Amino acid sequence: MRKLILAGTMIASFAALADEGMWQPDQLPAMAQQLKAKGLEIDPKSISKLTEFPMNAVISLGGCTASFVSPKGLVVTNHHCAYGSVQYNSTPENNLLQNGFLAHSLKEELPAAPGSRVYVTEAVTNVTDKVNQHTAKLTGADFYTAVEMAEKSLVADCEQAAGYRCQVYSFHGGLEYYLVKQLEIRDVRLVYNPALSVGKYGGDVDNWMWPRHTGDFSFYRAYVGKDGKPADYSQDNVPYQPKSFLKVSAKGVAEGDFVMVAGYPGRTNRYRTAEEVQNQFEHYYPAAKELRETLINIIRDTAPEDSEARIKYESMLAGLANYAKNFTSMIEFYGKSSMLSDKKAQEQQLNQWLAADKQREQQYGKVLHQLDTLVQQGQQHQQRDLILGYLGYTTMMPTAERLLRLAHEKQLPDMQREPGFQQRDMNRFTSGLERIDRRYAASVDKAMTLELLKRYAALPKTERLPALDQFFGIKDKLNLQQLQQQLDKMYAATTLADKSVRLGWMDKSVAEFEQSKDPMIRFAVAMYDTNKQLRDAEKQLDGELMKVRPQYMAAIIAYYHSLGKPVYADANSSLRVTYGNVKGYSPKDGLYAVPFTRLQGIAQKDTGVEPFDAPKAELKLIKDKAYGDYYVKALDSVPVNFLSTVDTTGGNSGSPTLNGRAELVGLLFDGVYESIIGDWNYDDDINRSIHVDSRYMLWVMKYLDHADNLLDEMVITH
Repeated sequence: MRKLILAGTMIASFAALADEGMWQPDQLPAMAQQLKAKGLEIDPKSISKLTEFPMNAVISLGGCTASFVSPKGLVVTNHHCAYGSVQYNSTPENNLLQNGFLAHSLKEELPAAPGSRVYVTEAVTNVTDKVNQHTAKLTGADFYTAVEMAEKSLVADCEQAAGYRCQVYSFHGGLEYYLVKQLEIRDVRLVYNPALSVGKYGGDVDNWMWPRHTGDFSFYRAYVGKDGKPADYSQDNVPYQPKSFLKVSAKGVAEGDFVMVAGYPGRTNRYRTAEEVQNQFEHYYPAAKELRETLINIIRDTAPEDSEARIKYESMLAGLANYAKNFTSMIEFYGKSSMLSDKKAQEQQLNQWLAADKQREQQYGKVLHQLDTLVQQGQQHQQRDLILGYLGYTTMMPTAERLLRLAHEKQLPDMQREPGFQQRDMNRFTSGLERIDRRYAASVDKAMTLELLKRYAALPKTERLPALDQFFGIKDKLNLQQLQQQLDKMYAATTLADKSVRLGWMDKSVAEFEQSKDPMIRFAVAMYDTNKQLRDAEKQLDGELMKVRPQYMAAIIAYYHSLGKPVYADANSSLRVTYGNVKGYSPKDGLYAVPFTRLQGIAQKDTGVEPFDAPKAELKLIKDKAYGDYYVKALDSVPVNFLSTVDTTGGNSGSPTLNGRAELVGLLFDGVYESIIGDWNYDDDINRSIHVDSRYMLWVMKYLDHADNLLDEMVITH
């Protein structure tokens, strides 16, 4: 492990090459010289301490990032990160998505969607030795299970203190493991979101594009019991008092200024093999993109605009569209790039370096071949696996399957249950069942299920599952009318659409499931053994990969060190810091994208038709040049969005963008179209992140939505 831990000491001399890297906070002190030269004014050591400012003001929402911006637990994040909660509180009669929402007092704040959480990271501990303690001689499923048991034991010990959520994260493919301890705040309330025509201005058309004019921000508030500890929702709860919060800058940033982003990036794949790259871009992305676009069309066709069903599926539509466009960019830029040949050349260079030393050759020589063999094994049924995976976007059948699996798991002692089905997971499990009421319409769910089953039925018989074929009567030639009729009957007869019934099944036995006449439960029972066999096979393969990939990463790290290249771990949803400067870019020959957009751009784009339908009051303010306190002379306007070179990905949405004094100057919410492929391959020339400017946020709050109560609550610097 010492070789890997030393990685941070080699960073400072070489990080000047680019702004690439999503750094673990404890790596930052070694980068002090580089960060200071870039423009950081606070002590770099403070960024490495999670219990001190500013890092203890940066929080996770469990999929997005956010930050505290007042001593009363006020939380700012992206509009699209609060989208589900806004949707949950919307009705056709009072559509908060369309109209916006502002609580003028604490009493007016609304409960966020069930299961909403605020996670405050308090400790990160290296537990590699504890995870690997009894795994040396194990392989396959045995290795997988041993690692899982070690992780569950560490988590159980960590969660002895009430109010905490803990998780073990794997770094460098399993070369290191860290236990992350987070305070879990369970009472989260919606405070303010601008109208959709501000918060999602440009919609899917402008998604991933520049120039951008989106007010992608919203506010939550975190509440706790009167004792200051996390508690379930109660009118008696009080606002959480964070140990620190971010001041909001009304001065903002200018071109060339230093910026830093702290957040919880989801996944990157910078160290994947050429075999994995080729399969992902030439097979998975094209198939997944087409599936997403098909589901989008089904939802739109089945749930008319402004209907109750459409409101229920707006959040899913946004997610499907976001990654359909993401995959489009991935495919496009992969086709234009030398990414695959570069990967192959890098692997050849790695192998040559290993072969040049007998000890290296003996230790790592066979690793790449072993990894590729396992990767190919995992691709054997990928077309079927993709279709079955997308059935997870439907509701009824997956809900029945999860409930039956819970009944089986509850027969075991808690520590022997699968993650997701332990007692610690029951609040999340319950919240998921509760959310269905606001995110499910039988007509839409049935239409999506029918489409996916049609695709499944078209697979060769050797790729299909006998139990699934038998349940739906699928033979070599699909009887579409029969399948449609069977689904009609299932959706008409199931009682799982009733929340109280769904919740009641959490306490039923396996025998009661097997005796049930509910058609969705019958489906789950029919598929249980097959699903378990698939999970067991996946564990076997994952266990093999978990043995080999760390060896591959150790070889890469040793090779990079020999070249003097810095090493950072792929993103894995843990807290990371990235830094850079406000800077434009050239997306193609003859064009240069300046780093700021202005209020005038909103009016120029406006058509009066969604998604370019800014509020009339906003258009009047722009026409009247009512810039107020946030006018920037160099722009002759108020800045709306800006570009920077920080290295980010999904999960960073809502991350606070900080200046050198760690003041909030914006929120990260997107990347440019050309940099989407950055999840796999960073390019300093075109990698740009998009931020909503703090000055636009403050302008909207003050002059458009009159959120004076929130402005008074925050500390605004000039």
